[in-house]
Amino acid sequence: MSEALIKINNVVKHYVRGKQKVEVLHGITLEIPKGDFVALMGPSGSGKTTLLNLIGGLDQPNGGEIRIDGQRIDQLGSGELSRWRARHVGFVFQFYNLLPVLNAERNVELPLLLHKMSGSERLQRARLALEIVGLKDRAGHKPRELSGGQEQRVAIARALVSDPTLLVCDEPTGDLDRSTADEILTLLQRLNREHGKTIVMVTHDPKAAEFANRTVHLDKGTLLNGAGE
Repeated sequence: MSEALIKINNVVKHYVRGKQKVEVLHGITLEIPKGDFVALMGPSGSGKTTLLNLIGGLDQPNGGEIRIDGQRIDQLGSGELSRWRARHVGFVFQFYNLLPVLNAERNVELPLLLHKMSGSERLQRARLALEIVGLKDRAGHKPRELSGGQEQRVAIARALVSDPTLLVCDEPTGDLDRSTADEILTLLQRLNREHGKTIVMVTHDPKAAEFANRTVHLDKGTLLNGAGE
C-alpha cells in the first residue's frame, strides 16, 4: 500500500431543511491509501453516503479539507468540480442508470464524450472496458436484454472507461441476489488487486464488506474505532 490518495481532515457537513439545521458529519478525519479497497458501513442516517458523495465530488463540505491525490477538491467551484469528477472519479450506484435506448457499448462510451478524443478511440476504450468486466460479447445488447448482474457490469465498465483515479460505489449490490452480488464484488476485488484501482464502497451488507481490504464504520456522523479495521 502506498501514500494516501484520499486525505479527509476535520470535515463537517450539514443541511438546512426549512428553519432546521441538520448536522450530518461531525469532524471526520480519514486517510485512504492509493490502491486500497474500503467499505463504509453504518446504520441508516449515519452519514456514509454523504461522506461518499464528498469523496466523489458530488457535494462539498461546510468545513474541513478534502484532498484527493494532493488536490483540495473542497475549494473547487462547481464548474471546476465537474471537470475534476469527469477526469478522476468513476461512479457505480445501486441502480445502474443505463440509458435504455443505447446498447452496452454506447452506454459505456458516454463519459468519454466529455474528453477530447476521436470516435474510434472512444469505441476502442469502451470495448476494452467491457472486456475487463467480462461482457465483450454483450456489447450490442440494450439494458432490457441483459440480466441485473450484467447491467451492473456495464455500469462498472462505464465507471472504468476513462481510467479514473478512484471508484466510488454506493450500494453496488443492493439490488442483486446473493450469488450475483458476489460475482460483482469479486469483479470489484479483481479491479482493485489486478488493476490497482482505489475503491470506496458504501454498503449495509457485512458479507459485501468482507470483499474489501478494510471496513470503516460510521455512526451518527462520526467514525467509530478510528479509521477502520
